[in-house]
Amino acid sequence: MHNNKLNQFNNIVAVGGGHGLGRVLSALSFLGPKLTGIVATTDNGGSTGRLRQQQDCIAWGDLRNCLSQLSNHPSIGSLLFEYRFTGENELSGHNLGNLILLALDQLCVRPLEAVNLIRQLLKIETKVIPMSEEPTHLVATEASGNRVFGETSVDGMDCHPIALSLEPMVTATCEACDAVRNADLVLLGPGSFLTSIMPPLLLPKFAKALNESRAKVILIDNLTREPSPSADFSLQQRIDWCHQILGLNVVDQVLCHSDKSYQDGIISYRPLVSKHHIGLHDRDALADALASMVELNVDVKASATG
Repeated sequence: MHNNKLNQFNNIVAVGGGHGLGRVLSALSFLGPKLTGIVATTDNGGSTGRLRQQQDCIAWGDLRNCLSQLSNHPSIGSLLFEYRFTGENELSGHNLGNLILLALDQLCVRPLEAVNLIRQLLKIETKVIPMSEEPTHLVATEASGNRVFGETSVDGMDCHPIALSLEPMVTATCEACDAVRNADLVLLGPGSFLTSIMPPLLLPKFAKALNESRAKVILIDNLTREPSPSADFSLQQRIDWCHQILGLNVVDQVLCHSDKSYQDGIISYRPLVSKHHIGLHDRDALADALASMVELNVDVKASATG
């Protein structure tokens, strides 16, 4: 069912971080080159954080995660790409895919070229684009005025921030801006709201491109409570944050999990949980739910403004 309804679109863009965005991309991978993932690059933890500190590079971990979830499993390429070193040495904890992307980046002119080389190697048709090709960090401002620096520290905050910013402010990847500007459908999430969904929206050129887009925008809610200060955000607060950052009302619909299917205003409730893990969306159910939320040849924003 979902193939026909979603294939009506020429350009579907999904925005977010590693695990959540990767799941969406893999669920919609049948769209091939019609699908584009815009990936947050502010992670500063784990293997990615160590590489960032030593090499002053962008965060590769979420990009690697998305590419891995899009690759055919199992294959030698995918197994190598996801291999994590163990033991008591400098390589311990590093992911080979991160190291490969870093090496290719140093051989290429642009980080996006490194990503595209991996796409070719793993035979991935879906486009995967970093939100920016310049290193930057997420910074949160508390009500007291105190500033919390770095994505892992933001996720560890006791209370939610009143504002977010990027330091240094970097330029959005031009391909990411073009993709969202020309999109027919834009998907936000699932994933950590403050540290996966918000970072790309903080880029002025990307936010401007999204505002100029005539695409329907769907926010995909998480299945489980996220371990971050935004865990207590209501759906309306999440929508308000998106609108506050972008300066316009851009979220048209929200997709949430429920054991029963029903509609409540702009919120669509559908059974979405994977049988294998309560924190993962079932791929087929997610694709079917999104297909049920879109109508053939209807431009929501055009009709709303026209």
